[in-house]
Amino acid sequence: MSVLLEIARAAAAANILLLLSLVYVWGGNYRRHGASHTLGLLVFSGFLLVQNALWLYLYLLNPQFIRWFGRGDLDFQLSITFLCGLQTLALVFLVRVTWR
Repeated sequence: MSVLLEIARAAAAANILLLLSLVYVWGGNYRRHGASHTLGLLVFSGFLLVQNALWLYLYLLNPQFIRWFGRGDLDFQLSITFLCGLQTLALVFLVRVTWR
């Protein structure tokens, strides 16, 4: 199994956890204040949750995707893994700012 695939799996799982923590905070804020900005953040995080759940499904349970990823060039594998990792870093920053 590719190390890059393992890193991408871990990043997708971390993204889901980070997004759930954001939904928790923003959901509470929306219930209390009803601000449309907060609703926008909730909808955006919902779409990202769906995206990362799909990625995690593909990375873990779809053998065709796993073979396709494994047969890809190193540039391809690095690009997908980099994008997942970049999203994780962005979400870590957002969680840190939100929870302060």
